[in-house]
Amino acid sequence: MDDASGRRQATRVFKKSSPNGKITVYLGKRDFVDHISHVDPIDGVVLIDPEYVKDRKVFGHVLAAFRYGREDLDVLGLTFRKDLYLAFEQIFPQDNTVTKRPLTRLQERLIKKLGPNAYPFYFELPPHCPASVTLQPAPGDTGKPCGVDYELKAFVGESQDDKPHKRNSVRLAIRKIMYAPSKQGEQPSIEVSKEFMMSPNKLHLEASLDKELYHHGENIAVNVHIANNSNRTVKKIKVSVRQFADICLFSTAQYKCTVAETESEDGCPIGPGFTLSKVFTLTPLLANNKDKWGLALDGQLKHEDTNLASSTLVADPSQRENLGIIVQYKVKVKLCLGALGGDLIAELPFILMHPKPEEEASSIGVASPSHRGNKEIGDVPVDTNLIQLDAEDNAQDHDDDIIFEDFARLRLKGGETDA
Repeated sequence: MDDASGRRQATRVFKKSSPNGKITVYLGKRDFVDHISHVDPIDGVVLIDPEYVKDRKVFGHVLAAFRYGREDLDVLGLTFRKDLYLAFEQIFPQDNTVTKRPLTRLQERLIKKLGPNAYPFYFELPPHCPASVTLQPAPGDTGKPCGVDYELKAFVGESQDDKPHKRNSVRLAIRKIMYAPSKQGEQPSIEVSKEFMMSPNKLHLEASLDKELYHHGENIAVNVHIANNSNRTVKKIKVSVRQFADICLFSTAQYKCTVAETESEDGCPIGPGFTLSKVFTLTPLLANNKDKWGLALDGQLKHEDTNLASSTLVADPSQRENLGIIVQYKVKVKLCLGALGGDLIAELPFILMHPKPEEEASSIGVASPSHRGNKEIGDVPVDTNLIQLDAEDNAQDHDDDIIFEDFARLRLKGGETDA
């Protein structure tokens, strides 16, 4: 009973060591949430072996990069990657000329548990940094997929410009994510008309969605009303959900992909003087779009199914170029009038995101290790993680209520690479 109680109150902390075991990074979570006004700080500690480091230094950096080509195609020193954000910090020895930042509650407890050779690090991402997005690779592609990814690295060197050696460096893949707003926006609706030669009146189309914000996996209800006062005939109605991915590195690059569609001839043909009202239901899911290369997906830390990329909320349009990939969704309603009549099209933008996890405040401010996410130890609950872990617990201390868990590795078809 006491053991179950101890596990229920423990806090999960991720750890990863360098190949030579001389430095180890401890991190409270792997998903960092963009709250529009600020981003969750990246805080943790690095445990070092002072006999190994000696007079050298330990540095940490966080890199956000847009990878637009496979690493194995890099030639002549050219890389298919653009760095979008880079932050450096000297972790050891601590710089006494810089005002020390107060330790977070997590850092305090880790240093108390790990001893005097544990040194804190703290990174703050600016709000305009891009979200983690992955572009669906083509069948047979190996290596890291294209998209925006984040990496936290700690390494031993003489200066921060030294090239890190694999044996004494630690690399961890992390994600920057954004949750759906708590309030719905205005209900999307649109009215469009089309005139025809020799026709006294117009073909009129009204379309609306039942709400603006949808969560992944939700059904989207599209209300369509057609009033045909023209002399043409509507032969078919097509409704689709389209994903738009703007690649901000290039001024003209935009990828469009249909992720859900339906068409109907019920009630058709709609001849002159007739009307039709109909509700269409669509559900955009990655499961139905596995074969579409270049489709934008939410960034992933393990080689497992993810979901369609969440919509990008742009708080400051002047910072668009820093966002790497901007994802938007629209419902498209098309009335097909035949070869001579052409089409009448209406588009309705909407938002597709994950809901914000419920914050389970605890009187002692710790989280269950069996929960999918992590909450920082303290009075303020932190958003949960989206990653389901499968690694085994490596160590547990009931006195300090901390569980250390190895940072999972990313397994790919071509082999195994660090996560």
